[in-house]
Amino acid sequence: MLNRFFQNIKRQEWYKQQIEHIEEIPAREPRYGKLDKPLPNILQNYLDREGIKLYSHQADAINSIRRGKNVIITTPTASGKTIAFNIPVFEALLKDNDATALYIYPTKALTNDQLHVLRTMERRMGIRPISNVYDGDTPQRARQRIRRTSRIILSNPYGLHQYLPWHHKWKSFFQHLKFIIIDEAHMYRGVFGSNVAMLVRRILRICEYYGSNPQFILSSATIANPEEHSRKLTGRDFEVISNDGSIRERKFFVFWNPPFVDSVKMVRRSPHQETKNLFVFHIKNGLQTICFTVSRQMAELITRWSRDELGNVRDRITTYRAGYLPEERREIERRLRTRELLGVVSTNALELGIDIGSLDAVIISGYPGTIISTWQQAGRAGRGYRDSLVTLIAFENPLDQYFMKHPDEFFGRPHEYAIIDLENPYIVMGHLMCASAELPVKEDDKKYFNLFEESVMALERQNMVRKTPNGWVYSGIARPVDIVNLNNISDKIVTIISDGKVLETMDLPKAYDEAHRGAVLLHQGETYLVEDLDLENLTARAVRRDISYYTEPRKTVDIRIINTEVHQKKRKGIDIEVGEVEVTEWYHSYVLRTCDRVIGKQSLDLPPLNFQTVGVWFTIPGDIEEKVRERGLDLEGGIHAIEHAMIAMTPLYAMCDRWDVGGISSPMHVDTQRPTIFIYDSYEGGVGISERIYDLFESLLRVTLRLIQDCGCDEGCPSCIYSPKCGNENRPLSKEAAIFILREIIDKIKLD
Repeated sequence: MLNRFFQNIKRQEWYKQQIEHIEEIPAREPRYGKLDKPLPNILQNYLDREGIKLYSHQADAINSIRRGKNVIITTPTASGKTIAFNIPVFEALLKDNDATALYIYPTKALTNDQLHVLRTMERRMGIRPISNVYDGDTPQRARQRIRRTSRIILSNPYGLHQYLPWHHKWKSFFQHLKFIIIDEAHMYRGVFGSNVAMLVRRILRICEYYGSNPQFILSSATIANPEEHSRKLTGRDFEVISNDGSIRERKFFVFWNPPFVDSVKMVRRSPHQETKNLFVFHIKNGLQTICFTVSRQMAELITRWSRDELGNVRDRITTYRAGYLPEERREIERRLRTRELLGVVSTNALELGIDIGSLDAVIISGYPGTIISTWQQAGRAGRGYRDSLVTLIAFENPLDQYFMKHPDEFFGRPHEYAIIDLENPYIVMGHLMCASAELPVKEDDKKYFNLFEESVMALERQNMVRKTPNGWVYSGIARPVDIVNLNNISDKIVTIISDGKVLETMDLPKAYDEAHRGAVLLHQGETYLVEDLDLENLTARAVRRDISYYTEPRKTVDIRIINTEVHQKKRKGIDIEVGEVEVTEWYHSYVLRTCDRVIGKQSLDLPPLNFQTVGVWFTIPGDIEEKVRERGLDLEGGIHAIEHAMIAMTPLYAMCDRWDVGGISSPMHVDTQRPTIFIYDSYEGGVGISERIYDLFESLLRVTLRLIQDCGCDEGCPSCIYSPKCGNENRPLSKEAAIFILREIIDKIKLD
């Protein structure tokens, strides 16, 4: 069927050789495992009735969990991770009538989906319901009953953050807590992951107070550092289960690059139109398809454009995104499972393991930012016993275009590192403050919190904690859980208001990016125009408007090295260092853009943002600088181009967005007195990205060179060295100088 599909697509008048590569991923026979000892009859009978035979990784996980090990199961989507942790949890709860388990999910939608899975197990095993969701949507009248009677509670980090100060109401649950299950553990990275790691330590501290010592079970997509990540997330040692034994049918993975409409200026056709054309073609050819898009607005637009072309089947496609009511989302999921729907256009809201059945095809409109997310989305097709199709449509940016030219780098490279920073002083201090409001903080709590002494002293100086005979206790006025936000570090939170109602909140740096005067703000698929940003009262006023453009701020950056006690390595005269830096950002203007061009520019008058973070930097040796000048090349344009390209390629190694890192290049930096390139974490205190760049520096240099030299442009373009957020309007840039400098540096390193 799929071979005929490819033949048909190549006959379409809009097909212009967009297929760059087809990777055929072969089918795989299942490998089954054996348990060390039989399951209780009620569980074995359930598996037999459901026709479930345990795959090798499921059996390995259950065996390890039964031996009391903390386990992380890191296998691809649809490999059956859920059954691997539900079976041992049910076994423990059946043996001990008091035992409890806490399931933590990153989203409410996934929590509700997994409640359905647990309730189905309970019903089919003939036991009374013991599982319930407890989150912000749980009715007040039901909460006391759930706390008192439920033995499996499903929640999310945001809810738990709010509930921990009321732990005395959960006394019995915490006293008998046997398991903490953290699903989709790869989602806990960066700022959010670092905050959740501190939240988990607060939970463990409360468990210790009530005399319990829960066992951890984590499930995750495939990541490069599962053991390290799970240890940082929880503070415990783990066994890694990664050898996937599940069945897999054949999958065709297509790399699709929009054709040039101007080959001189290297301008390609809109990827959004390509997405619409391909989605419509899938539906017309009877392939049930999910199309992932980069934004809520684009999901709505592609659905609308597609319906205009689909005639009789237009009602069999729909949009799925955050902002829909839970009952709307459940109905869409049901219609997908029953194949009443032929197609859905979704944001990454459907990336996680919500049950939508087996689809024929997935279209990924724009590289999602990580290899992990790409495979998660691709895994939505082919869950049954037939071939499936995945198509990645490239955008005109460096990482997308790099993969189009080097598909081997996508299919052959290991997955990214998930990054958690346990030593960001702002994050640690915030959660120590929260902990002091839950139980008195004592010296023994050093085992839970790094930077313990300096954090407690800083909180004392700010009169946020005071020492008592029982330990340090919270002495502030506001609830600390309201001060500490799991999604950011800044203590300055801007509230966005429209028509007297709160739309959302964001930290101050994000507000500079997305809520400055004149900014177009996207909220639940609707566009708003920000009329005013009040920095004194930390509010922004926005009005609902139908707007066809979007905005991008422009800023200039200054950076100073503030810690000379840094990690440093020398590679034949290449000084590479990582340490603390002070960043000052001036937001001076913003541009108005449609999909393919700038339509206007406006000035901004905002005070500079100043913050301390962690950066990595390296200097250009004098002999290379001399060679650059001898050849008449532009040194400043070369290092500026390298800076842009290195930032663009950083997500290959760290699970981060390119906007999570900033950069600056200087032909003569005041602190190094040399031509220097800096890359820094865009978050106060840093979140570990720069340290990862430092560790993998040589690999990042090589992939940056490959990106620039293999791009088909003559002088640089958005696919290699241009940055859409460059405060200097992408001037000066020199592709030729960048290639020469990188080759010289890499040659030096080779000789080391």
